[in-house]
Amino acid sequence: MINYKLLSTYDYHLPENLIAQTPLEKRDESKLLVFDRKTKDTYHRHFKDIKSFLRKGDVLVVNNTRVMPARLIAKKDSGANIEILLLKRKNLTDFEVLMKPAKRVKVGMILSISDELKCELVDILPDGNRIVRFIYDGVFEEIIDRVGSMPLPHYIHEKLKDKERYQTVYNKIDGSSAAPTAGLHFTKELLKEIQDMGVEILEVTLDVGLGTFRPCKEEDITKHDMHTEHYRLSQEVADKINKAKIENRRVIAVGTTSVRTLESVAQKGVPLTADEGDTSIFIYPPYKFKVVDALITNFHLPKSTLIMLVSAFAGYENTMDLYETAVENQYRFFSFGDSMFIQ
Repeated sequence: MINYKLLSTYDYHLPENLIAQTPLEKRDESKLLVFDRKTKDTYHRHFKDIKSFLRKGDVLVVNNTRVMPARLIAKKDSGANIEILLLKRKNLTDFEVLMKPAKRVKVGMILSISDELKCELVDILPDGNRIVRFIYDGVFEEIIDRVGSMPLPHYIHEKLKDKERYQTVYNKIDGSSAAPTAGLHFTKELLKEIQDMGVEILEVTLDVGLGTFRPCKEEDITKHDMHTEHYRLSQEVADKINKAKIENRRVIAVGTTSVRTLESVAQKGVPLTADEGDTSIFIYPPYKFKVVDALITNFHLPKSTLIMLVSAFAGYENTMDLYETAVENQYRFFSFGDSMFIQ
């Protein structure tokens, strides 16, 4: 009998050469592995073929967050470099950050990032994260765009030539430290074609944190300290999703971040109502999904909370079979990798 609460349950073998280091030249030419949960059929396609598996009346829910160039290199008065990773905005000037090497920076110390941006360390949190206060003239977001770089995951070693390739084409709301990668496969043209089919595209926002990459180290996964992320769902979107559910139309989540948003709101009650807050929802088998009927998602790290979520949706045995199939067929894995559609 499978123990869904054991970390080792979610391990699989992945050859290192299958970890995608760069995005494909054309977003929608990535591979697409389609799985039908009812028939157990699988199909090998390209992402642009997803139109064949969508139908009029479907609701596609995307996460419209935008990734900040959240990696900054600051200097102490001594000239020593300090790396700062923006995690969460607290107010107009203050951010919770990761700092390396952190011990060299004392509370009250001013660090210089560029001629137009400095920061002061104002607090040290119990978990080791820091609170910094930025000092600048002008528009903060514009300055960060100029001086910051994308905080790519640790498994990507190639330099990203174009910052926008770590953004979805529908990004709008600044706030994330990592991309909602399932959405990276869409082009504006493909989205237009999908809309023209009669598929409704709705937007939610979840600020993706670097905690999404934090490994689960507890063999008993119920002891894992799940990361927290901020989400927003408007009443207009809630009403449209509720209407779709009443009419038995499919709600298709683009990415685990859209799943986390919808299922977090649903925990407070169905039908959905407008909501904003922080979620640390941890989804693993067995879990009864209250809103999501189908899922578009990338291939995730072994033993990650994301593969646990997919296992809850597709079924554990199905998920591990799909990952084995993807390895055998040389699919590309992780952030810049290929995609699955589970219906």
